[in-house]
Amino acid sequence: MTSTTTHMYDHDVAFRDRSRRLRAWGIGLLSAAGLLWVWCAVLLLTPYSAEKATTGGTTECEARLFTEGDTANSGRWRGDWCEGERDWPEAVAVLGLSVPVSVIGAVLFTTGAVSVRVSEHGEDLARLRKLDARPAD
Repeated sequence: MTSTTTHMYDHDVAFRDRSRRLRAWGIGLLSAAGLLWVWCAVLLLTPYSAEKATTGGTTECEARLFTEGDTANSGRWRGDWCEGERDWPEAVAVLGLSVPVSVIGAVLFTTGAVSVRVSEHGEDLARLRKLDARPAD
């Protein structure tokens, strides 16, 4: 290999490494967004217990999404113990936080994956040009 070819090869390897790193960051951020979605689902779909302010005992509360007649939000049948234990703003905040994390993760993953693929395509084209440039035997 000539010096120029070696330099181009080293540059291409470094470019692919940076692209793979971007892709890995994207996967990490998409995983974090997935964990935020799971956390939001746990907050909304699982039953929970709340401490009674008057007696000091605990009461079982229905999951936020499976309540009938507003029980978890206003405590109509269970007193007001379930009302403030799991607030909607917490679940909405977790869901809202997952949006920019997932968008940034998707952009990084896509950029990294496309960059690696374009680099591999460029290398394939260069190899084909070399084969075409060789004289016929």
